[in-house]
Amino acid sequence: MDKVIKITENVDVRLDKYLIPLLPEYTRSQIQIMITNREILVNNEETKPSYKLRENDEVLIRYIDPKILDVVSEEIPLDIYYEDSDLIVVNKPSGMVVHPAFGNYRGTLVNALMHHCTDLSSINGVIRAGIVHRLDKDTSGLIVACKNDFTHKALSKQFKERTVVRHYIAIVHGVIEHNLGKIDAPIGRSPNNRKLMAVTEDGKPAITNFKVLERLANHTILELKLETGRTHQIRVHMQYIGHPVAGDPLYGLKKDKSEYGQYLHAKTLGFVHPRTEEYLEFNSPLPDYYIEYLESLRKESI
Repeated sequence: MDKVIKITENVDVRLDKYLIPLLPEYTRSQIQIMITNREILVNNEETKPSYKLRENDEVLIRYIDPKILDVVSEEIPLDIYYEDSDLIVVNKPSGMVVHPAFGNYRGTLVNALMHHCTDLSSINGVIRAGIVHRLDKDTSGLIVACKNDFTHKALSKQFKERTVVRHYIAIVHGVIEHNLGKIDAPIGRSPNNRKLMAVTEDGKPAITNFKVLERLANHTILELKLETGRTHQIRVHMQYIGHPVAGDPLYGLKKDKSEYGQYLHAKTLGFVHPRTEEYLEFNSPLPDYYIEYLESLRKESI
């Protein structure tokens, strides 16, 4: 369960040092990993273990079971689109969590990668070994993981500089009349529910571009291109403009339920290979269940 601590004393103390007596079940190194991995935030912002606390700072702690900090490798089939000694591109199915977290200790992409690969980058710690970007549990599609820190740092830079190509296909509620759109709205923690994201004045910059591919009676099929990579960005932005993603359990319509979650697929992933400097681009088809739902909507529109 999340916990928020307001700082009224111990000002100017390092964040990781301050948390040691408050989190006795964790070692200092584990606390540092949690801070780096954004499981611990200050004023809803990611920070560093060395951050010096100030009066009235709010420290948000998302509790993780300490046992998941030791990830078990599992023999889980992977749909591999590309692999070499530096990186691996995988087509992730809906329902697979990217890395272990509270309530999801096994069956994640990291568990599978640790079995398949002899080594993974260590920058984000063992629970996010190799992970340079993420997809939500019920978002299907392409994701790249890194096998060494050199590749991880280089790809992280590309993501930060917004040069990585990421295109998604989404089914959204309602009919969008204009063919092209750009949503430029900052995203941060929801003030009403800290487990959700929302468009907020003090959020981080977030830009989503979209193009209408098809209009149906009550839905629109979109191709979306991310300029930034905020948590739940597409889902939050589509809710914000009144066209939530179909099947979305968090940001969608209350009566809109799907066993597969949101109909959002990471179709295209393109980047410059850090070592060869060659541009690589991959495309994955829509999953079968996605196509079946789309066909059912088309029939309803006739």
